[in-house]
Amino acid sequence: MEQTILNLKNADIYQGNHLILKDISIELNRGDFVYLIGSTGSGKSSLLKTLYADIPLNNGEGQIVDYNLRKMRDNEIPFLRRKLGVVFQDFQLLMDRSVYDNLNFVLEATGQLKSNDNADKIQHVLTRVGMATKEHKMPFQLSGGEQQRIAIARALLNDPPLILADEPTGNLDPHTSEEIMHLLEEISASGQTILMATHDYALLLKFPHATWKCSNGSISATVQKTL
Repeated sequence: MEQTILNLKNADIYQGNHLILKDISIELNRGDFVYLIGSTGSGKSSLLKTLYADIPLNNGEGQIVDYNLRKMRDNEIPFLRRKLGVVFQDFQLLMDRSVYDNLNFVLEATGQLKSNDNADKIQHVLTRVGMATKEHKMPFQLSGGEQQRIAIARALLNDPPLILADEPTGNLDPHTSEEIMHLLEEISASGQTILMATHDYALLLKFPHATWKCSNGSISATVQKTL
């Protein structure tokens, strides 16, 4: 039986006071890999922000990793975000801290203060993203692709059921983008769900997955067959 990770019904998505996506109904199950595409301003980022509760859902229904987005209280938001991994285009690493300290900062911020457990978790996620020997490096000593691998490792720290990736290859060259895509597909194959916003249509052709397109205030879904 499929496990539902995300379910929106008749949801309205806002950008400030502007209604940008109306009456949206979408669903993600465990292990799904879905692209989110659309032109600038079409609502991709606003949808992702709604899913991690940066923008409130005021109309419609929304369930995400066992949380109700409509009924969520402010003090529940940190607990929701522990169950989500978020990856950004610009990495958002702390440049004055080592790779290890970047990851440990997240664990401490989410209330995990056992140093031995933290060290094991950090080594585990670094190994998953192929960066096991980089824990003492500073971010500025790493390439863009390596920095994004660290950002993905950060997103994996709490073993989240759902990863929201907002243009994760946007600052990378084509070869490095493909390496990151292979990594994300490996993560998805392990059972974690990925929703990835992108404007790189070449990746959609080379790494085909189901696609949601934001356009004219709505979302249309297509299923791409493996080449």
